Amino acid sequence: MNGRAAHARSTLLVTGGAVLGLLGSMVGLSVLGAAEQRRDAAPVGFATAFDAGRVPAEYVPWIELAARQCPEVSAPLLAAQIEAESGWNPLAVSPADARGLSQFMPGTWETWGVDAGGDGGSAQPDGVADPFTPADAILTQARYDCWLADKVGAMAADGDPTRLMLAAYNAGPGAVQTFGGVPPYPETQSYVTRIVASMASYTAGELTESGGAFGDRVVAAARKWLGTPYAWGGGGPEGPGRGFAQGANTVGFDCSSLVQYAVYQASGGEVLPPRVSQLQVGAGQAVDPAEMRPGDVIGFDLHGSFDHVGIYLGNGQFIHAPKTGDVVKIDRLDQPYYSDRPQKVRRFG
Repeated sequence: MNGRAAHARSTLLVTGGAVLGLLGSMVGLSVLGAAEQRRDAAPVGFATAFDAGRVPAEYVPWIELAARQCPEVSAPLLAAQIEAESGWNPLAVSPADARGLSQFMPGTWETWGVDAGGDGGSAQPDGVADPFTPADAILTQARYDCWLADKVGAMAADGDPTRLMLAAYNAGPGAVQTFGGVPPYPETQSYVTRIVASMASYTAGELTESGGAFGDRVVAAARKWLGTPYAWGGGGPEGPGRGFAQGANTVGFDCSSLVQYAVYQASGGEVLPPRVSQLQVGAGQAVDPAEMRPGDVIGFDLHGSFDHVGIYLGNGQFIHAPKTGDVVKIDRLDQPYYSDRPQKVRRFG
């Protein structure tokens, strides 16, 4: 992190319950000075219910505590970020000397390091922040994430705030400000996309409905690309692709290519919906919206021509590629922007 450092991976593990025993010393701890004034809502499109079962048990209390520091930083985001940074190895050291679970460079750690209190299992005395102590690393990660969210948040109108924050963590806030968005560094772009996409695997309780075997495959195919940039005219049945016009410099999906991809993949290549949304809403089988199930395609008449489509996930949620500057994400059908517009529902399998 911070300066596009390469991240080492190893198999060393921390054992025992020392971290769990530290929670008592955390009462009243204010991890974040910079996060006292926050924006009112978390980034749109990601639920924050945490699937703690995928995280080493000794880290769960610290991630849940750290996730309360600011709205922009959720437990799934912290977990996905740690997976990308260190592969859950608290003793990782990269070739660039980034250290610990959250891969802090020494200079950044000196400024931002937080001592969790107690430091059970640490070689450092109480009161000294240690990047190799998981509790310290996780809380410092949240502290720094929250500060970055504020620092680059003014650009959120021109890009997804989660992506900007993660890009700043990897490449530094100066690079985000210089380029007015996610820098054109392959490592940083890959880092951001990987974390945003893997947040879904650390999120619990999003979906309780089934669309049957075919519908569930459509959903799974689309969810695989959460966090992928919107590219006008980009993408197709084989995956993301470079767009044209306003999407000329972006590799990703637009709304209809995401639908085309998901249905094509779910059918094993046997069903290929039309490429554009206006034709997709006339293909497949018409479905009463009251009978909609996961995997069905929803067409929205936003500007008089059914010019947007998404895929129903269940529980009032759908996945879509919304617009230039945004990413493949999850939204709710009861948002006025969507609920107030005419809709058509189609089923392809």
